[in-house]
Amino acid sequence: MATVKPKTTVTMRLEGACASHSRTDVKVRDVKTVIDEPADRGGTNQGLTPTETLMASLIACTNVITHKVAEKNGVDIDSMSVRLEAQFDRRGVTLAEEIPVPFPSVTLHIDLVTGADAAAVEKVKRDLQKFCPVSKVLRACGTEVKEEWNVRAS
Repeated sequence: MATVKPKTTVTMRLEGACASHSRTDVKVRDVKTVIDEPADRGGTNQGLTPTETLMASLIACTNVITHKVAEKNGVDIDSMSVRLEAQFDRRGVTLAEEIPVPFPSVTLHIDLVTGADAAAVEKVKRDLQKFCPVSKVLRACGTEVKEEWNVRAS
């Protein structure tokens, strides 16, 4: 039986149906989601805003990549949670003026419970910064992405 080599570069395809001026129904693969504005900004509050979706992607990517690099390095994660605080300069979205870096800083608060030693956890932290694509994109556009780790022994 021949082994299939995974592609290193793929094309992502998503579709967005613009249900209103604020709501977008997004479809990718066989999954559908709603991106919307809150009612006080003219939306129907049926989903995350576009900017909240970006930050949620950072949380989810942090989760996925942390688990991948932990497994690669033999680190068992008993539990993990991620909170995020983002500084958002809204002058751009309110059309007041163009803002080169809408998110000047983002802080990830990563709570991790593991039985791994400190050296192994440090390797996971370094690898997360090397391999998380969402974090890398934000850093490349000028956002300071900080990680505050709270590691507890299991």
